[in-house]
Amino acid sequence: MIENVFHKKKLYALIVRKQFRKKSGINFFTDKNATQQFGFMKHKKNYLIKPHLHNKRETKILSTSEVIILLKGILRVDFYDNSKKYIFSKKVYANDIIMLVNGGHGFKVIKNIEIIEVKQGPYNLIKDKKKFDKVDEKKIKIK
Repeated sequence: MIENVFHKKKLYALIVRKQFRKKSGINFFTDKNATQQFGFMKHKKNYLIKPHLHNKRETKILSTSEVIILLKGILRVDFYDNSKKYIFSKKVYANDIIMLVNGGHGFKVIKNIEIIEVKQGPYNLIKDKKKFDKVDEKKIKIK
């Protein structure tokens, strides 16, 4: 199952739930024009992926996106618009994958987590991230 998280017609995140793993072949979740792309592949024994190189090329990236692979636990993702206003929250569970594309986000660990985070580099903590106050817990809306 793939869940696109929209607010006012803008894609904020893409969640690939663990149930999707049953699909075979090559399945990319992102648009071919996205600055970061990810997909899922499932092949049978002896399937061959031909050796290859990736060409060097200059690419302009206007904002950093990130992919979180939740190995264990439950994570609440709080979504914010570009003016730092809280919108809503979603929960991701063990073996789900979420790609955060637009707006702001924060997290609350609901059940102990282990995650892998993937984002574009080189990453500069000062230039690439702007921290702000979290939403009041009483205002949390899980969608």
